[in-house]
Amino acid sequence: MSSKPSPAPRFTKLELQVLEALWTSGKASIREIHESFPEPRPAYTTVQTMVNRLEGKNAVRRVRKISNAHIYEALVARDAARHRFLDDILGFFGGRAQPMMAELAEAGKLTLDDVKELERTIKRLDKDRKKSDEGAKS
Repeated sequence: MSSKPSPAPRFTKLELQVLEALWTSGKASIREIHESFPEPRPAYTTVQTMVNRLEGKNAVRRVRKISNAHIYEALVARDAARHRFLDDILGFFGGRAQPMMAELAEAGKLTLDDVKELERTIKRLDKDRKKSDEGAKS
């Protein structure tokens, strides 16, 4: 049996915006989440519906009640949601990063500086993996 955590559920754009408000604030009421949205904001009831859906997906939970307001916190980590989102995007490119990177470059969203920074990150991660593998062998 694998000890790997289960992947985060899929989230809509609006659900991700609600989660972003919770990741930023830690805990918030629906009103506070609603007020964190840029103008034009969705309706308060729309935000409430998104929070309820996220609760159904076990992505958020009520942690307490203050007067009539329920306070929520995210149960899904930002990185887990990002990884799931990236996996979904990569699925559009056959699961490979290269076609996605080419598309980003053609759209003007990926610069040479981005590629150089990416190369540094990959080298650092590779170095860290090798150290970890050596440590596991000892």
